[in-house]
Amino acid sequence: MSDAREPVTGIEVPINLKYEFTAGAALARFLSSIREGRIVGQRCPGCSSVYVPPRGSCSRCGIATEEEVEVSDRGVIESFTIVHIPLPGNPVKPPFIAANILLDGTDMACLHLVSEVPTERVVVGMRVQAVWKPREEWGYTFENIAWFKPVEGA
Repeated sequence: MSDAREPVTGIEVPINLKYEFTAGAALARFLSSIREGRIVGQRCPGCSSVYVPPRGSCSRCGIATEEEVEVSDRGVIESFTIVHIPLPGNPVKPPFIAANILLDGTDMACLHLVSEVPTERVVVGMRVQAVWKPREEWGYTFENIAWFKPVEGA
């Protein structure tokens, strides 16, 4: 007797995760500064590396970081990917550019969106600057910056 059933090749299972996030002291100060329209990182007292967002300690030296440093909302694309797959619940529709951006005055890139440039024209080394949402939409989130756009003439 032969089994005429089709083999199972995939299954969709909806998942809903609820969690709470508590920012530590360094990140809480960062989020307060971003609410004011400023980007503030922390400098390592050992190697002088500046981290945005701050982590509370240096990933290179393991030393606690406390000195706060205001940095620019401009920087350079260190790496990027063009996302073609829609992400559930994400209002940004593909294709879109997700980039590691090294802000001027920092030593570690942060991840953010890049827009206002055709996907085929984005390159590593491209200078970009933040496009801030309207002030009345600001909260305690890095999403106060809607995206980064190429800097004219750079």
